[in-house]
Amino acid sequence: MTINLLNAFARGLLWWVFATGSFSVTGTATTSVSPLYSELIDDGHVKGDYTKPLPYSYIRPSDLPETFDWANVLTKERNGDDKGRSYLTRLLNQHIPQYCGSCWAHAAISTLQDRIKIFRQGAGEEINLSIQYILNCGRSAGSCHGGSIVKTYQFIKEESGFIPFETCQPYLACSYDSNEGFCPHVDTSCTPFNACRTCDTFEENGGTCREIDIMPNATVAEYGVYDRDDFEHLEDFIHAVKAEIFARGPIGAVLNGHGLANYTGGIYDDPTQPTNHTHAVSISGWGKNAQSGKEYWIVRNSWGAYWGEMGFFRIRMGTNILGIEEKCAWATPGRFTTMNYPCDEDGGNCGPVTKTYLDPSEDITIVMKRLRRYQEGRSVIS
Repeated sequence: MTINLLNAFARGLLWWVFATGSFSVTGTATTSVSPLYSELIDDGHVKGDYTKPLPYSYIRPSDLPETFDWANVLTKERNGDDKGRSYLTRLLNQHIPQYCGSCWAHAAISTLQDRIKIFRQGAGEEINLSIQYILNCGRSAGSCHGGSIVKTYQFIKEESGFIPFETCQPYLACSYDSNEGFCPHVDTSCTPFNACRTCDTFEENGGTCREIDIMPNATVAEYGVYDRDDFEHLEDFIHAVKAEIFARGPIGAVLNGHGLANYTGGIYDDPTQPTNHTHAVSISGWGKNAQSGKEYWIVRNSWGAYWGEMGFFRIRMGTNILGIEEKCAWATPGRFTTMNYPCDEDGGNCGPVTKTYLDPSEDITIVMKRLRRYQEGRSVIS
């Protein structure tokens, strides 16, 4: 396969210019995608691509708090006020404007966005990445009929090299094999036009649409999988997942989604349901019920805010309910585009700049400080 791209890093920008000629990220890519998403993580093909230490290697189980959630993080000195702030990016509905089994892409991309937001301490405009770009160009990762979280990260890092912002290509809930809704009439081919486009602002110019050659985007630095089979005990796997979430942010997970069809709230705890994997989600934290002592995961779904607990659900921890404690996938951002501040009065010094993500595993003092501040009842984001 070929990706003829000319990058502009030499100018200090994390933007990409499409070179003239062919643009293909699917030329020789093949994927076997099951309607039941049997390849949601598929670590048999892709185990990971990372060199930095994993958080569980430097965070002890006893160091971790009893409860923690990136959707509700204390951001200032307590002073009697324990209300928190969300460091998660916006929640979406994968089935709007029509059915699309792209949960794998939503789980993969939402966690990548979240980690950028956490790194930026919630400052600046929220960065949302184009899931539709993955559906258009990442056929090796999947389609509207299933796919793989970790193959999404592999595609971004090793095939495409980037993922554009959502303003380049908004979510259409269509892929090359979609027959639902208006999808048969949508061009989902992987072309420069379908990577980033716009249409003329003024009607008198004809309203014509064109590709954008230079676009803001983000990259993937590293990615990997936590597999229950790699740990001697389930509690060791749980420790690894908790440490990953606390140190670097939400993590992708898979489970049996059919059991959630009638969920409306509370801690889901039905051990009679199957555990084969049919759905992908992201885990943002964990908690413990004060009355029952029952521990649970806090999970973001991609079925809209009307569903469950405002788009989230809680599920019992430690008993592998719905198969959620078997495999999880993660990725760390590489670089991303952001606006330069301050901006000069004459418009100078106002262009986009490249920011590089600092992985807490490169500087574990970041995590140690966060743990200490949390234990003291203070903001974990300083």
